[in-house]
Amino acid sequence: MKLKKICKYEGSVKVVTGLAIKGASNELNIGGADSEVVKNPLTGEPYIPGSSLKGKMRSQLEKVYGMKNKYGKPEEGKPCGCGGKTCMVCTLFGAHMNPGAESAPTRIIVRDCELTEDSRTKIQDMPVERGGYLEVKAENLIKRDKGIVEAPRFMERVPAGLEFHLEILVQVFDEDPEEQLRAAVEKALEMVELSYLGGSGSRGYGQVQFRGEWKEIGVG
Repeated sequence: MKLKKICKYEGSVKVVTGLAIKGASNELNIGGADSEVVKNPLTGEPYIPGSSLKGKMRSQLEKVYGMKNKYGKPEEGKPCGCGGKTCMVCTLFGAHMNPGAESAPTRIIVRDCELTEDSRTKIQDMPVERGGYLEVKAENLIKRDKGIVEAPRFMERVPAGLEFHLEILVQVFDEDPEEQLRAAVEKALEMVELSYLGGSGSRGYGQVQFRGEWKEIGVG
């Protein structure tokens, strides 16, 4: 098997409703958010981890094509591991728990998504008195028998309107069905748009829109 070319899908991810991909915080700040979004430790800017987007793309595509184990049997709740050459999930993302799969090697690479320059400019142009550009959304539980609020929590989110740079690479080998691989990537992105990215999607978080186009990179 010989690498023929690399196809790059490049564009943007637009945040339509507040996005919350949780990061790790080593500090507990008085008056701060209970749950913070993941940020670049050098710049403090939020970003979308490639692993988060890739995992969501895979899980959504598996809902379309179904999931099987390496023995070809349906296995709900686990990533697809059938390893078949015609399985777009295993071909793109790798066969789960099946290192000797016929579909190997993994074709897709999903880069971390950093803020676009337009979004950086939008942030820099904001008046200082408006405070930080990340929003903190208050949520709580309601005791229905008493009609009172309890357990308030504050969730940090990337606000609607910001955009991130999107870059997805697909390695195409000489025997690969290139058009099917591209179509599977586009289908996965479409299914993420119809679902959500990050946490709390059932409460309105994480609606995103993808825009991009394909480019070819020669390897010879």
